[in-house]
Amino acid sequence: MSQPDRPVQTRDAEATKARLLQAATEEFAARGIAGARVDRIGTAAKVNKALIYTYFGNKEQLFDAVMDAHVTRVLDRVPFTPEDLPGYAGRLFDFLADHPHQLRLATWNRLERAGTDREPEELHASMRRKTDALAQAQDDGQLPTAFPPEDLLVFTLALVGAWMPTSPMATTEPAAQQTRQRRAAVVEAVRRLITREETGQDSS
Repeated sequence: MSQPDRPVQTRDAEATKARLLQAATEEFAARGIAGARVDRIGTAAKVNKALIYTYFGNKEQLFDAVMDAHVTRVLDRVPFTPEDLPGYAGRLFDFLADHPHQLRLATWNRLERAGTDREPEELHASMRRKTDALAQAQDDGQLPTAFPPEDLLVFTLALVGAWMPTSPMATTEPAAQQTRQRRAAVVEAVRRLITREETGQDSS
């Protein structure tokens, strides 16, 4: 008796999940959890919306799966370099500028999933790895110790996000030249953040 072609079925299921995650990314980024509709997601993914419940459980769990996928994407695409924090800030700026959904999803996550004890699976571990790496760089003399590593990381991320579309300061879509200027300003601000203060001698 012939056996079902499970590898093909598996590939089909994974392709369907990928389309649902992509469609859900667009829907959630634009409307958040409360405003998102599973029928629109199913239509955009060209699948029966019932498969959302089959693969992901419910709308909130689908949002969590989208967040997990996007956090992993940032971790994979933007390597953290504590020995070159300005360079990291510049690369992260570029990535977020090219992928505006990232910060929109993070904003919706803070607004609608706060208090649920649910955060993207890799987020807490990623933040801890980064602060540990900054602490080690400080111990090795690569970074000054004016700020604790937790503050240093938060300040860097805040500077990177200051001109992103989700920021209240970014009210218009910047021209390419303005984007380059803002990127340069972010990199320079992070450079100054980690510049050691020089102890000058009193010349009087």
